[in-house]
Order: sequence, then structure tokens, then C-alpha cells
Amino acid sequence: MASVLLVEDESLIRMMVADMLVELGHSVAGEANDLRTGLVLASAPGVDAAILDIQLGRDSSEPIAVALQSRGIPFAFASGYGADGVPQGFKDHAVLQKPFPIEELERCLTKLLI
Repeated sequence: MASVLLVEDESLIRMMVADMLVELGHSVAGEANDLRTGLVLASAPGVDAAILDIQLGRDSSEPIAVALQSRGIPFAFASGYGADGVPQGFKDHAVLQKPFPIEELERCLTKLLI
């Protein structure tokens, strides 16, 4: 199974998604609630995929997406606003509409990890 980076600024949502990842048999490569921590973790070894909240407080997760893309690490965005908030250069990436059920997370990860 995969080691998944989780970037989400809402702690309850982050804990819920981390639990879902473990339930699906994956491990959590790291958890970040802000842009700075997310950037550090995005450059760390051992990340197979990532789930990125689009908006981290006042910051966009776009720099994290750029870092992951440059390393060839697949990722999906998570948003309460749907695809509307996806950064311009990443419109082709999957978006998980929050709140999402475990089955949707599983489908998304399956596509990312092909």
C-alpha cells in the first residue's frame, strides 16, 4: 500500500482522513496544516501520493502541488468548494469534494496510484 501525505488545515478533517487512509491499508507519510510544513513534507522521502486541501488558511496549497509535481508524486485536491478553487495549472487533477466518504477516497487513491 501507499504512504500518503495529508495537507489539511482543519484538524478534525485531517484526523478523519488519516483514519480513513489507515482503514484502507495505507500509511500517512506526514500531516501538515499549513503551507510551510506542507512544503517541507512534500520534499521528504517516502511520499507515494498526497491529498491537498486547496486553501490553507490564507494560503493556497499551489506551491505544494508544484513541489509534488516536480517530483512526479501524484496528488489530488480536497475542497469544500469543488473544482472551482483548483489552481489554474492543475485543473486536470482530481478533486475530492469535502466531506467525502471513504469509498470516494479509495477510488481517488486507486486512480492516483496506477
